[in-house]
Amino acid sequence: MKLRNSNILIVDDDPDVLTAVRLFLKPQVKSIEFSKYPQEIKTLLKEKDFDVILLDMNFKSGIHSGNEGLFWLKEIKKIKPDTQVILITAYGDIDLAVRSLKEGAEDFILKPWQNEKLLQSLHDALVKKKGTPSSAISEVDPSVLTESDIMQDLLVKVKKVAPTDANVLILGENGSGKDVLANLIHFHSSRADKPFIKVDLGALSESLFASELFGHKKGSFTDAREDRVGRIEAAQGGTLFLDEIGNINLNQQAKLLTVIQNRHITRIGSNVPSNVDIRLICATNIPVTELANEQRFRRDLLYRINTVDMVIPPLRARGRDIEILANHFLKMYKEKYFKSDLKLGASAVAKLMSYSFPGNIRELQYTIERAVILCDMDVLTASEIIFSNIESNLPNEEMDDSKLSSVEKNTVIRVLEKHNGNISKAAKELGITRTALYRRLNKYDI
Repeated sequence: MKLRNSNILIVDDDPDVLTAVRLFLKPQVKSIEFSKYPQEIKTLLKEKDFDVILLDMNFKSGIHSGNEGLFWLKEIKKIKPDTQVILITAYGDIDLAVRSLKEGAEDFILKPWQNEKLLQSLHDALVKKKGTPSSAISEVDPSVLTESDIMQDLLVKVKKVAPTDANVLILGENGSGKDVLANLIHFHSSRADKPFIKVDLGALSESLFASELFGHKKGSFTDAREDRVGRIEAAQGGTLFLDEIGNINLNQQAKLLTVIQNRHITRIGSNVPSNVDIRLICATNIPVTELANEQRFRRDLLYRINTVDMVIPPLRARGRDIEILANHFLKMYKEKYFKSDLKLGASAVAKLMSYSFPGNIRELQYTIERAVILCDMDVLTASEIIFSNIESNLPNEEMDDSKLSSVEKNTVIRVLEKHNGNISKAAKELGITRTALYRRLNKYDI
């Protein structure tokens, strides 16, 4: 559920608090009601369904135990168990916070609170009301369901950064979920109700780059038969996600830098600039140390897009998340292929857990889909878990290792000689990163 569709009730005996919250939330929610007297809660709940209740913990002057808030929390849960309650108090106490959460409160915030914190708590409460697991993450994409510490740390960082307008650079391997993370940041931001526009820069030719991003006027070039809004302008008020930003050339980088610095765009064929208000998220599978190479990527642009960087871990580093995600994909595909009784067997789990998944979550998804299609029993076993050789570039899994190593070594030597030992050019032709090329140089003692 989105904040703008929600009904909110606030119960607090401080009229200044009631006024402040009402003025702040009224433009952002469907309805907001308030009361100074907790005794009115039962009547209010009978008259209307509230999605979230903001409830003060202390009403009697001079008593700061929080017991009143806990009492009314229990009463609310008796009447409307699905109603999310956020407790508020001017007196911070860790034990009191723990008690309130155990009694069913969704969150516990202190006065005076920051508006961003209040909005974040409301967003989380509304998502949980819908019954979504793992905080709010699966509302965007279930593939970020996790129990691993490394992902939990990343999600904490997301919740801290998302409410701000800081530019974010997401780093990670192909298939690890960079686009999912970008969606998640947008979902938790104050721009969640505005557009989320994704641009795959790796798929744009140089001739299309400016037109796609900045738009054009009718007649500005041969095929410009009508005015067109660019992707940047289409993201007005929302989030612009530039995927594969490491693939654009220096000329394209200069054009993009101008937009980010000046916060306005000019359509091709026009002399009139338009102001843009966007939150920028970028992603790449290229390590930031390689992006810092001025011959490949403008450092001033890197500083602009990298206010905060987030590194999404590969699936192989996420431990039992492999099994959790496998079960998620199993549920999805057994419904699609009408195999409702299918379960994931122990041998299949063991095989999945022992695999490195070079293709990350995307590879796991296709592996499970393939297994569901091929399985004739009610339990998926190891024999149905067949890993593709696409990621390893092996046409035959039984190819002799020594022959493969010899071919790779000779290829590396040939390309290095062609470029007179220039690592950057050789890595580019081989289609690998500089770091990967250095690893092969050490491996083959070149």
